[in-house]
Amino acid sequence: MTGAERISSRVAYRGRTVSTRVDEFRYDDGDVAEREVVAHPGAVAIVAHDAELLYLVRHLREAVGEDDLLELPAGKLDVDGETPLDCARRELEEEASVRAGRWSELKRFYTSPGFTDEEVWIFLATELEDLGGEPDPGERLELVRWPLAELDAAIDACRDAKSLIGLLLLRRMLGEKGR
Repeated sequence: MTGAERISSRVAYRGRTVSTRVDEFRYDDGDVAEREVVAHPGAVAIVAHDAELLYLVRHLREAVGEDDLLELPAGKLDVDGETPLDCARRELEEEASVRAGRWSELKRFYTSPGFTDEEVWIFLATELEDLGGEPDPGERLELVRWPLAELDAAIDACRDAKSLIGLLLLRRMLGEKGR
């Protein structure tokens, strides 16, 4: 495997959520190549459940033409100085109106490392306290309290990658507890 050194970088586009830059790399063998990179601040997703319910959302996703994509509560790391865990805590309260007493990181992954640097942190949130609110109307989502006993049906209904990863990790965890 050869390595690469970034020898130049210029921003081609800067938006509110992402920017695109053109990076030039020199490889160990001397070759030089340009790569377009979509820069993203990163995101979190939360697998929140209690003994009976899994907290999901149905989200309007214009980019893929979906009115009600089933997802884990999630959000961007878009607050200066906010850690991924702090972001997860905030997003869980905003989207699911619950607070968790126990948190653990399940997985970190790159969404599509061939063209973006976006990294997602998936957290497990348990010992939930219902805050009795509703999601912020500006979020354009619906809170879904899904029966935990029907986890496989949630996996079947889900088409969002970060959510599928989180739900499959949960299924593995719950299966290991039963052994």
